[in-house]
Amino acid sequence: MARKKILVVEDDRNISNLIAYNLKSEHYDIDCLYDGGQVVEFVRKCKPDLIILDLMLPEVDGLEICQTLKNDPATKTIPIIMLTAKGEEMDMVVGFQMGADDYISKPFSPKVLVARIKAIFRRMSDLQQISISADHVRTFGDLKIDLLKHKISYKDHEIKLTSIEFDIVEFLSRTPGRVWSREQILDNVWKEGKFIIDRAVDVHVRGLRKKMDEADVYIETVRGVGYRFKDNE
Repeated sequence: MARKKILVVEDDRNISNLIAYNLKSEHYDIDCLYDGGQVVEFVRKCKPDLIILDLMLPEVDGLEICQTLKNDPATKTIPIIMLTAKGEEMDMVVGFQMGADDYISKPFSPKVLVARIKAIFRRMSDLQQISISADHVRTFGDLKIDLLKHKISYKDHEIKLTSIEFDIVEFLSRTPGRVWSREQILDNVWKEGKFIIDRAVDVHVRGLRKKMDEADVYIETVRGVGYRFKDNE
């Protein structure tokens, strides 16, 4: 099996070297860039399997890079983990709105970073193993969830989601009406990445609802408990 290629974009070379050392020990192939100006062209040419992207970069910042890559059909499916000193909830919201798949604040544990990467690759592998069958599309009124294409549409208009946002909808839609706690969602959606904090679930759901617009009625908050998928038919 070919080794996964990971691009590390971090202007602090000590941090970049630390990340590269730990990921190489997990048998990933690593490329490193140190400013934002080179990133988009490099990604389009080399197509890494995952990008670790610092937010504060020389020339072009990480948010702009993330938005550019996620708006490009050739690169939008490449998962991006934002790595930044900014840890406030609003910074997380903005990062996820730009299309980031995960968000880790500095200082960070290399073990946590590795676990998050493995969790993302596991989700991608699970998706690839879905068999082509008559039930690979779940339909709830005007909402359609295509498991094979990793796509959600409402009234025939696609809703652009990050991979984790899609996974949250997919997980909740397996059991319409059942309430899941934040901890249960973390266990089932993030899997190996359980180091992530509970509030990240709320941040993702808020961003998810904003993108779903009028279709947000399918994701229902159960106060004091968690969330459930509401089949409105």
